[in-house]
Amino acid sequence: MTFKAPRGTKDIFGEDIFLWRKVEDILRNVCEKFRVFEIRTPVFEQTELFQRGVGETTDIVTKEMYTLEKKGSESVTLKPEGTAGAARAFVENSMYADPQPTKLYYITPAFRYERPQAGRQRQFHQFGVEIFGSYDASCDAEAISIAYEVLNQIGIKNIELKINSLGGNECRKKYNKTLKEFIGSNIERLCDDCKERFEKNPLRVLDCKNENCKKVIDDAPSVIESLDEECLAHFEALKKNLDNMGIPYIVDSKIVRGLDYYTRTVFEFVSNEIGSQGTVCGGGRYDNLIGECGGPKTGAVGFAMGLERIMMLVKSQGLIETKGKDVDIYIGSIGDEGFLKAQAVGFELRKSGICVEYDTLKRSVKAQLKYANKINAKFSVVIGENEIKTDCVNLKNMTESKQEEIKLSSLKEELFKRLGSASEN
Repeated sequence: MTFKAPRGTKDIFGEDIFLWRKVEDILRNVCEKFRVFEIRTPVFEQTELFQRGVGETTDIVTKEMYTLEKKGSESVTLKPEGTAGAARAFVENSMYADPQPTKLYYITPAFRYERPQAGRQRQFHQFGVEIFGSYDASCDAEAISIAYEVLNQIGIKNIELKINSLGGNECRKKYNKTLKEFIGSNIERLCDDCKERFEKNPLRVLDCKNENCKKVIDDAPSVIESLDEECLAHFEALKKNLDNMGIPYIVDSKIVRGLDYYTRTVFEFVSNEIGSQGTVCGGGRYDNLIGECGGPKTGAVGFAMGLERIMMLVKSQGLIETKGKDVDIYIGSIGDEGFLKAQAVGFELRKSGICVEYDTLKRSVKAQLKYANKINAKFSVVIGENEIKTDCVNLKNMTESKQEEIKLSSLKEELFKRLGSASEN
């Protein structure tokens, strides 16, 4: 019997792993500059956390969550996103008692049951940043600047930042009423999902990707027109901060995000190069979530970035070389004594930071050297009984096809001289 990876999942290996590691290094380095610290939360949480935090009217909660069979009285769900778990950890570990703000990041797998397509998998990976402890628009701008710098450091081109404000609770109530009146007069033109959203949360209609629904909502009233004085001032302050930092943006009143916890600022970084799944990063402010998780009233803002979509752009734009570490030396062997010696010498060189390959298949010398060429080894030697007795080997420069005799016992020192960048331990 043969097995396949479950639908909507993907093995990551070979050159792709080098690509992922390089991108993850960039993410971590940027976070270090911004003093954002890593957090690792469980891959599953209590189901109610996502129902209350993400929102019972969202597609994630109603259609896409992987909820596990109950053990005892507790229901748990594989995390569909990272924010709710980070908020729960902030409350449970009393991080609110520490000097604020608290700035956290995560790189995590997440799970949603949806139709697999380019840039959208059932198991996918998110890079996210959450900043707790401030209500000020400068904190929103800082979150956006982190995402902007990450995309800039990776080198991704043709990305647009779109921003909007949903206002506070009262603003949303006012806008929901206005929006419901507008949608009600066009209800027959909407898809079945939007008809259901209309009853539960009309704001969610603005997030629909159905082309017919998009045409209807193009004429919908703007949420910005419903902002009160305080929320409008907050949005103007965000724009001023972004202007001062030189971060370009577009105000798009249709940006609402797909999760119920957002308040005031919402934003997306969008690419036109990956089809319908154009949003590579999305986030915003969620000032009610910490309270929903049982903590004190706390301002919060953050974002999440879909790494599969980032990788699609990195590959299509040819941004990062996917080659692994070069092999410094291949150690070939002749006979049993040479085979044992090659492994021992290789281990010693590896401990000194030199990248080594040697034969483990007991191939012929010709086949071994052919393999050395295939893996682009910089140097090679062949060790047999005679080389061990005389303490002499021929060190071959594989690029220049030149070789010279050196002492086997001095191989490490001779390699350091030639490699230049290595340092002896």
